[in-house]
Amino acid sequence: MARDTSQPPIRIVQLSDCHLFRTTEGKLLGLNTEHSLSQVMDLIQLEQPDAELVLATGDLSQDGSDESYARFHRWMEAFSCPVYWLPGNHDLTDIMQNHQAAQRMSPCVIDLGPWQVIMLDSTIRGKVPGRFAPAELQFLEQALQAATDCHVLIALHHQPVPVGSRWLDQQIVGNAADFFQVVDRFDNVQAIIWGHVHQVFETRRNGVQLMSVPSTCVQFMPQSQDFAVDKANPGYRWLDLFPDGSLDTGVSRVTGVEFVVDYSVKGY
Repeated sequence: MARDTSQPPIRIVQLSDCHLFRTTEGKLLGLNTEHSLSQVMDLIQLEQPDAELVLATGDLSQDGSDESYARFHRWMEAFSCPVYWLPGNHDLTDIMQNHQAAQRMSPCVIDLGPWQVIMLDSTIRGKVPGRFAPAELQFLEQALQAATDCHVLIALHHQPVPVGSRWLDQQIVGNAADFFQVVDRFDNVQAIIWGHVHQVFETRRNGVQLMSVPSTCVQFMPQSQDFAVDKANPGYRWLDLFPDGSLDTGVSRVTGVEFVVDYSVKGY
């Protein structure tokens, strides 16, 4: 079926897993995360001047500090479009809510006309793996029931399906079956996106596109059995949402910049 191009798509930018610290000198596996985010932001500003929405999908802070969220908020002020946050396993939700995230933070529904974006919290406080609380699944079901005339994009932090890395897939959404039991009842869900895995993963399930995004800092090695760091550069994902429910997407990475990573570290 030919795509309806009578109206322009909605351009969304997804960035994730920035792992900022209390100070700008903080490093993750030897990499200065403030510097790497600044390079990704430069790239986004160059490539996405017409972005209509930015989704920040968790682990925005490494240490949950107030200072790290304040700086992340300042970075996001570079965008003229709305920016929405959701927490990752390193984030502290109550601290995040002291900043811009108090108004635009999951769980929430973002109305984009022919599309709606549902932002979900998959975190368990103090734990690395993901799991949806019953209230979160109830929110999802109610949001989908209210969006039957729209196409839907769902965003969360943890991966709801295995990505092929044994150590990361131990951190999958623990009740993903319950999540998909809700999703499968609605034929207007077009895509699900997440962060957490610090790598690009794409697949389809029951016609729904499933996608992860690179981190804005350190990347994890795809298909690794144990913790391993990749040499790929930081990046972000863009998505074009068309009125007919189709979408285009791609990943863009920083080039021409040397990032010093300590590959000898065996955990983060």
